[in-house]
Amino acid sequence: MQLNASIIAAGCGATVLRAAQWLQPIQAACDKYGITAPLDAAAFLATVGVESARLTLLRELWGPTDEQKRYDPPSDKAGALGNTDPGDGFKYRGRGCIQITGKANYALCGLALDLDLINHPELLEQTADAALSAGWFWHNNKLSALAGDFLAVSRAVNLGNPHSKSMPNSYSERLALYTAAKKSLGIQTT
Repeated sequence: MQLNASIIAAGCGATVLRAAQWLQPIQAACDKYGITAPLDAAAFLATVGVESARLTLLRELWGPTDEQKRYDPPSDKAGALGNTDPGDGFKYRGRGCIQITGKANYALCGLALDLDLINHPELLEQTADAALSAGWFWHNNKLSALAGDFLAVSRAVNLGNPHSKSMPNSYSERLALYTAAKKSLGIQTT
């Protein structure tokens, strides 16, 4: 599927100027990871739009919040993320267009992209690597198979409570971008 700045702007909720800056990296990620069906591309773009704050943030904002404090050992969350040392939560906080999080995910993503993300996690803040990491995440989690069920895609990525109006990753924002992406791709919306 050939994307353009208008499609990316609609799907990610970004300005056309910002979308134009992201066109090549997002197209490369879609091409590399087979995100080529229109419905799949719509779901991918909407997810990228929400997770990157409309292509403006490539690194998780850090408080640390109570949830972020759980990224460090000895919590179960830290164990699930592969964070073994104090400070790993901050070091391997969410980065990239779909916020790769945790040492284990950085290691897997680094292998797939041939990047040393364990020693240089900041590489996922670079435009091309950020987009490719999103494509890798999408492919690795088999999200193309869920593209027709956008609620399932959203839950698989980072939905939280789909009915919360206060959550930055709420379903209503995701759904609005998904609807805009489908429209820009010529997909009938109901």
